[in-house]
Amino acid sequence: LGFRFILALVLSLGRVQDEGEALSGWYTIHPENQGPLRVYCDLETDGGGWIVFQRRVDGSVDFYRDWSAYQKGFGDQDGEFWLGNDNIHHLTSKGEFQLRVDLEDFQKKRTHATYSGFSIGGEEGGYSLHVDKVIDGKAGNSLSLHNNRRFSTKDVDHDLRQGASCAEIHQGAWWYDSCLLSSLNGKYQDGEDTDQTGIIWVSFRRFTSLKSSEMKFRPAL
Repeated sequence: LGFRFILALVLSLGRVQDEGEALSGWYTIHPENQGPLRVYCDLETDGGGWIVFQRRVDGSVDFYRDWSAYQKGFGDQDGEFWLGNDNIHHLTSKGEFQLRVDLEDFQKKRTHATYSGFSIGGEEGGYSLHVDKVIDGKAGNSLSLHNNRRFSTKDVDHDLRQGASCAEIHQGAWWYDSCLLSSLNGKYQDGEDTDQTGIIWVSFRRFTSLKSSEMKFRPAL
């Protein structure tokens, strides 16, 4: 699968190394029934073929944003970004996809989790998250609580917590339940922090904020 995906990119875009290998980087794709879209393609990790839709590395971009920002996407293509819920939904609405979550803590320990199925619903359903089982990696399944939950931001509360907003409590935007086992769009902390407002993946480092995260999907094998 990864080879077929890379080959399609190479044939349509012609961006290859001298050795004939495709380069990871930003590409313009043309999804069906949608205008051109710039996406970052990871053509190296685990066979390649990944479209990256979230990246956190240094806190240079504010992720505590409203519904409209997450709907459209935001960030810096040379650093941190969110591809946009409309775009993620459109790209995952047809076919089957894998999800990979890459994580790193401030002790330089890296881990990941790969899910066998992944998609995001449309706006009418609150951009609900759909994931299947973890099939690779040692990060653990910190999306289990968030499966089939709707997306929440500081101005749109879809969580299941009564009388409070998980997005406001944890200063992020996520598929909160009431509230979380993960929150990768939380506040960037300049070091390890455990106040539950940071970049969180409980099955990796409990509530200790992480240094970096990256979320990406590709067609399923």
